[in-house]
Amino acid sequence: MKLKAFRGKKLPLTNDGALELFPVGAGSAFAKTLYQNNYLIIKGDTHVMIDCGTRAPEALYRLGLSVTDISTWLITHSHADHIGGLEEVMLMNRYFVRKKPTVIITPEYQETLWNNSLRGGNEPNERHDGHGLGFEDYWNVIRPTPVPGQPRDTRSVDIGSLNIKIVRTKHFPDQSTSWEDSAYSVGLIIDDRILFSGDTRFDPELLSSYDDLYSFEAIFHDVQFFTGGVHPSLDEISTLPAEMKRRMILTHYPESWADQEKRVRKEGFIGFARQWSFHRFD
Repeated sequence: MKLKAFRGKKLPLTNDGALELFPVGAGSAFAKTLYQNNYLIIKGDTHVMIDCGTRAPEALYRLGLSVTDISTWLITHSHADHIGGLEEVMLMNRYFVRKKPTVIITPEYQETLWNNSLRGGNEPNERHDGHGLGFEDYWNVIRPTPVPGQPRDTRSVDIGSLNIKIVRTKHFPDQSTSWEDSAYSVGLIIDDRILFSGDTRFDPELLSSYDDLYSFEAIFHDVQFFTGGVHPSLDEISTLPAEMKRRMILTHYPESWADQEKRVRKEGFIGFARQWSFHRFD
């Protein structure tokens, strides 16, 4: 992996064909001096934005972009640091630039996202033949397809030259015992090379079972600095095999991340994801 900080006025959404992950934000849900854990995947002429938290529109603006510049979105789950900016995406596209962005989403999660989070602020904006607006009035929808023979529910989608597999994770509620009795939350396998955990509790089976299949070059994994709740602690992920930690980049961290850098290196991780830097995989 090569790391390069963005120094320009407008973030490019294309590149020379290499696979790049760019943290629009790498902070935890309630970080105040960091943006939230929302990433751009860029490869050639293809880009996909992973999640749109409450502060993502601001982060994109500071990177020289509008939410309307993003063509394709994938939402991992329904916490505000991942969906809080979606209403701006929908309203800006429909009423300012008058186009539909694309979203990669399963039918089941579309129903949950619309009915439980987005409907109230978006359905009443127009009325046609006695009906308000629906989810697909705002979005072009792409359905990922099931992948057989995987350790758990896995869906796949091709966007341009990019392949993304969507993998269920065990995130919340904290009383859940497996991904199967958890609320909808997903991680990503990108081009069969990179695992992006999304938000998950400590789940060694997730890591080992998919790493056995794909032998990941790198693993972007969320972390917190205390044990308990719905994210893995640094203490927990430090128990993972050394060979796996050598490929792990930690993300979704609080402002105190710099205080933990020395320990993270000592434990054998690559380090922390760098906000507003291209993480490039040739």
